[in-house]
Amino acid sequence: MKKFLSMLLALVMVLALAGCGGKDNTPAPSPEPSTTDQPQEGGDAAPAEDWHIGIITGTVSQSEDDLRGAEAIQAKYGEDKVKLATYPDNFTEELETTIQTIVNMSDDPLMKAIIVNQSVPGTAEAFTQIKERRPDILCIAGEAHEDLPVVGASADLVCNNDFVSRGYLIIRTAHELGCDTFVHISFPRHMSYETMSRRVAVMEEACKEFNMEFVLETAPDPTTDVGVTGAQAYVLEKAPEWIQKYGQNSAYFCTNDAHTAPLLQRLLELGGYFIEADLPSPLMGYPNALGDLDLTAEAGDFDAILAKVEQAVVDAGGEGRFGTWAYSYGYCLSAGLAQHAINVIEGKSEITNMDDVAAALQEYSPKAAWNGSGYTNADTGVKEDNVFLIYQDTYIMGNPGRFMGATDVEVPEKYYTVK
Repeated sequence: MKKFLSMLLALVMVLALAGCGGKDNTPAPSPEPSTTDQPQEGGDAAPAEDWHIGIITGTVSQSEDDLRGAEAIQAKYGEDKVKLATYPDNFTEELETTIQTIVNMSDDPLMKAIIVNQSVPGTAEAFTQIKERRPDILCIAGEAHEDLPVVGASADLVCNNDFVSRGYLIIRTAHELGCDTFVHISFPRHMSYETMSRRVAVMEEACKEFNMEFVLETAPDPTTDVGVTGAQAYVLEKAPEWIQKYGQNSAYFCTNDAHTAPLLQRLLELGGYFIEADLPSPLMGYPNALGDLDLTAEAGDFDAILAKVEQAVVDAGGEGRFGTWAYSYGYCLSAGLAQHAINVIEGKSEITNMDDVAAALQEYSPKAAWNGSGYTNADTGVKEDNVFLIYQDTYIMGNPGRFMGATDVEVPEKYYTVK
């Protein structure tokens, strides 16, 4: 037995020496760093810090707040991390350019998320193309102009203003302020959108509840040949007729950003109420309506912006008649959705967690309350898991101004099926 064990031990030593002799003990060279953060076949994903995000918005002339919010995120993280682009003002006529502008962002191998705000027609198709070539990229739509189920099918996340709740709450607020008539101003393209057509239906139904007259008026579409200038000139001309016709206790609402400034200008001059803009902000229409109010020193500070706008409104005789969201919706949506995307990329948030979305928005609106819910298709009753409807409390400017507590109001259930 001892002889056998000795032979076995010797055999093991021989084999071990043979194995060592066949091995190069020189340290292996480190692998070359990858030029992209794409996971290599059979390997691990790149470090979380190796990311880019892209934000596409309208231009200053069509949606300045959206662009400024994107610029704020770029300033925070740097131009090397955050890439910006704008789609054409006449996006309805330049659909292919719009689509290509969005899709081009996915050419960047480090791109991890693409946010479009506002998500004009063509966004759903652009996201579909991106997902076909780069399924790893998060596609996020802010304020979609296309049907929400369509956009939701190609996007990872969609956030829109809560057109159902706001349709009721805007009318309720107008009633609380003493208005007896509500005038809705729009044009056929906008009324073809589910979000806006359903909101009109809710507004009309709410007017019945509060014994108010509901009126539809039209104004030119700024994306047509008349352009922004022609559309604004029309509102400047027609608004005095509307105010004279519907009286001092009438409240007004327009679905297009370009219409807002001339409408506010006439209401400040001639009377009437304005609860909040379609996409509310202290910057939405007010500076121009107030004689090109200089807000250079307050840029990016919405507490200071609101205070200066509010004082100018009071000085112009508009106390208690004009409202807004204290923090720009377009600004918060661009910046908040981009921040949410970064949080998801870095593993701090989940893409369709409403609390995570709200927390990112809150970073850019610290003093205002938000509310929201999941979107339910009125035709099918299906609730979309990745489509959220959100809104901020309404602020009425005065001396002092006041939040109306709109985010605490329970909207009657019947309005969620009105269409």
